[in-house]
Amino acid sequence: MLATIVLGVVLLYILYKYFYPSNEKRKMLDKIPGPKPLPLIGNAHQLRIGHDWYLQTLGLAKEHPDIFVLWLAFKPQLVIHKAEYAEVILNGMKHIDKSPDYNFLHPWLGTGLLTSTGDKWKSRRRMLTPTFHFNILHDFLHVFNKKSHILVEKLKGKAEKGGQFNLFQDIALCALDIISETAMGKDINAQSADSEYVHAVYRMSNLTDTRMRQPWMWPDILFNLFGPGHEHDEKLKILHDFTNSVISDRLKDFDSIKSEMIRQGMSGEAGMGLRDKKVRLAFLDMLIFMSDNLTKLSFEDIREEVDTFMFEGHDTTAAAMNWATHLIGANPECQAKVHEEIDSVFGQDDRDPTMEDLKELKYLECCIKEALRLFPSVPMFARTASEDVHL
Repeated sequence: MLATIVLGVVLLYILYKYFYPSNEKRKMLDKIPGPKPLPLIGNAHQLRIGHDWYLQTLGLAKEHPDIFVLWLAFKPQLVIHKAEYAEVILNGMKHIDKSPDYNFLHPWLGTGLLTSTGDKWKSRRRMLTPTFHFNILHDFLHVFNKKSHILVEKLKGKAEKGGQFNLFQDIALCALDIISETAMGKDINAQSADSEYVHAVYRMSNLTDTRMRQPWMWPDILFNLFGPGHEHDEKLKILHDFTNSVISDRLKDFDSIKSEMIRQGMSGEAGMGLRDKKVRLAFLDMLIFMSDNLTKLSFEDIREEVDTFMFEGHDTTAAAMNWATHLIGANPECQAKVHEEIDSVFGQDDRDPTMEDLKELKYLECCIKEALRLFPSVPMFARTASEDVHL
């Protein structure tokens, strides 16, 4: 017990010495509204976790228009929700350093595109941009259709039972299925099977999200001794073992894929935009191809980008799909127009949509874009100010 107390005091002193703002900065921060913090822990005792955290943040935004400050231990977090203020931060390349909160994702995602900063982020972004070519929709449309059929059948079964049900998780698993096959070239059957990998993805997300808002769990030693550190490491092993296995398998098969790509004249950066139907490249394949030709990527570099794509790709897509579905259903007149447009394209034919069909669904596209405008897939993200900012 005594050792624990001494350790706690030492850690608090370190936090105070290295993270507590100077008196000058503290005076400036005191002028910004926000819930009253307690000594040592700040507002951490007040913060909820998971879904309730976002509802709480919305409540604070209504209570404190434009901007407010939250204290996590000795670390102030300014929450900006006025467009003009956000514009000052987001315009230009001055404030691109990620918040230290992203560090808790490093064990899982490394320093990929989501979590990297500075020169590495610029380099990775420049390198990965060609892989997000629009032709990927052509290449993997069959995957979208196949996984959507599974989702529709699941929803039909629930609808036939009558009553209300929450379809969020069903849509999220469909998104994870699609992202897995497009990112890794691997069918994980997230919608149909009880996948250990799928459970690990969601549990690791929850563990990381909770830790970010509990300063007493920030030090690894406390997280491992008194928190869910052991479970965290178990889930991390499941995630990395799975991704490592997939990458190793693709590396073994890649010589034949590369030969076919070269035969068709797909090489270098330009090859990322010449995705032929005969060679259906997953995101992982393109990373391996680039590491072999353009930019040398280690096995760990490839894994961190694939893990990032799996985590952030399915999460944002699931949010967009759910909000669009909710808003269309909540506005019957819009739903009727969407229904009419779909009937005008497909009639009584239940064939799979083609790219040409999708181009004709202009009103549905407008609905999806409006849903993204009203409810962005990433409602909050954090940056570290590299210098004083005048708002």
